Amino acid sequence: MTSRIHGLDTLRALAIVLVLMYHYGVVAGGSDFGQVGRIGWAGVDLFFVLSGYLIGNQIVAQRAPLATFFGRRLLRTLPNYYVVLAAYWLFPAALGGSATAPLWRFLTFTQNFGLQYGQTFTHSWSLCIEEQFYLILPLAFLLLRRPRWAWLALALAVCAAIAFRAQAWSDGRTPFSQELYYSSFARFDELLPGVAIAMLKHYHQPLYERILRHGRLLLAAGLAMSAWLLAHFEDETLFITAFGFTLLSMSFGLLVLAALGPMGRVRVPGAASLALWSYAIYLAHKPLFKVVSEGMGIDKHGAPGIAVVMLSGVAGGWLLYRLVEQPCMRLRAAWFPLTPCGGTVRTT
Repeated sequence: MTSRIHGLDTLRALAIVLVLMYHYGVVAGGSDFGQVGRIGWAGVDLFFVLSGYLIGNQIVAQRAPLATFFGRRLLRTLPNYYVVLAAYWLFPAALGGSATAPLWRFLTFTQNFGLQYGQTFTHSWSLCIEEQFYLILPLAFLLLRRPRWAWLALALAVCAAIAFRAQAWSDGRTPFSQELYYSSFARFDELLPGVAIAMLKHYHQPLYERILRHGRLLLAAGLAMSAWLLAHFEDETLFITAFGFTLLSMSFGLLVLAALGPMGRVRVPGAASLALWSYAIYLAHKPLFKVVSEGMGIDKHGAPGIAVVMLSGVAGGWLLYRLVEQPCMRLRAAWFPLTPCGGTVRTT
């Protein structure tokens, strides 16, 4: 069993807490968590960067054959997702939104194309982008065998996303326009800072290790940069629309670098558990928020009611983790053991 990195667990825990606070406002209305809840949508962006590093690290390090990689990813992501998807289809009156995409779109992770606010299972949009990313990234690295070409492709991909959002701004879109917010073309580059960290780690290890020594500076820069960006995201300017998501993910990339260094050895109580359950919590919390806040007759804006609703999301995620995710992880370990492909990583 691989040892966990405490700093990354802390960031995962922070990401899911931010998402919980943000979606509480979406489901229950109001602003019970103040400004922190208002910017909680950025928890998904932090998840993107963390996922980019996790997957990039596996691909760049060539830790498994491609078939094993896809098998492990499918067993990691699909079971929880399909259980929650089934709940939406079995209880449409209780959980459904203003409209629902065809089932085949949900089964193929393409429902984020054309998705609108208020529709069914909207928080699955981020899973679509990640699943699409899991398919494209390993295939890209098969074609881009030299690090220099991989770096060039990464830079061009970031520029393409910026150009897409800039064009959307000229058409009257803003960062929170649903056509941008849910779009794969507008958000995929947020996974790339994590991939860049993995490339730095395996292609340029001496430089990577020197950077990690400056953990406090990385943490301070990441916090300052992300705080400034989040304070200006609603300005709806060309700069924020075109560059905001890219720069925010880069600032979170600095936090990931800080978490990978000596500062990441600090263990925050409870963070490891929340990190372990975070995927299941993400999937389960929003429908549970809706059922508990609307069906139990509680005061959604009083401290006891907020605690009950929030804990229902965490408890539901924990239950999904124990009943579905854990058994599938055991199957994954048996069917797709992680063995190195062999070979060395060249630098240029």
